Amino acid sequence: MNNQWVWIDTQARMDEAKENIGNASIVCVDTEYDSFRYFREVLCLIQIDAGGRTYLFDPLGSLDFFFLGKIFTDPAILKIMHAGDNDIRLLKRDYGFEFKNIFDTHQAASILGCHNLSLSTLISQYLDMELKKDKKMQRSKWETRPLTEEQIHYAVEDTAHLTALYRRLESEIQLKSLKRKAARAFDKIAAVTWNEKLFNPQACNGIKGYDSLSAHQKHHLLNLYRWRFQKAKKTNMARFRILPDQALLDLAISEASSMEMLRKTGTLSPEKIRLYGREIIETISGGRGSEQNLQ
Repeated sequence: MNNQWVWIDTQARMDEAKENIGNASIVCVDTEYDSFRYFREVLCLIQIDAGGRTYLFDPLGSLDFFFLGKIFTDPAILKIMHAGDNDIRLLKRDYGFEFKNIFDTHQAASILGCHNLSLSTLISQYLDMELKKDKKMQRSKWETRPLTEEQIHYAVEDTAHLTALYRRLESEIQLKSLKRKAARAFDKIAAVTWNEKLFNPQACNGIKGYDSLSAHQKHHLLNLYRWRFQKAKKTNMARFRILPDQALLDLAISEASSMEMLRKTGTLSPEKIRLYGREIIETISGGRGSEQNLQ
């Protein structure tokens, strides 16, 4: 990895980043976030490459980097991203940032007819370089500090080659007279907004084994599905980390109405029973869990 990087953990480094990024005509933007362990995605890292140096901003730290908002809305500064719609959603959600003048390499490649749109594939195709991306790293614990050397490498590589890739894709877009189409697509990405997850009562119908349930058991499963959604939202925990689908199905079948019955099912660990047992019993029994209406 030849690209230089700076972890922004002091005001002096923040001032350096502010000056260098502000003087750049092109910046590359990426983020790392955890949408696997949490109900509501947690933004964990912001990467800004300017002139071959990547600045790593810590959303979980205490330093103020709101100057980035001016960079993102400056029409004179091109912001290059790859599949940047989710990055933009989270930056808008957490900081109110807006975006003007972006170039999305994922969208550009799609417009040019590419089928495999992964960053590593496009870099190989257009830059004749091999970019090794460990997919497991994407689901690593990005909220932990300090980040590992592997995580830093992964994050920096996401922006290190975007400028070169942009130049190749932009050249082809102009050659094929697709500039207007691309501009409309980029404006659409810049306009995306973040939306809270909504409860979908029909989704539990897709759980394996649903069709074999009785009407009462289906009713219990729906109530448990709703309860889990509410609990996940309240605790900001991924739904599967509260209870997996199979556990919900087994509980619906058991129709447990007491802690003793719940223990005998063998479905839940002692810890899960301690945390959620009474709520589960109440939900199965038709308590308030089945009456709440999530919007």
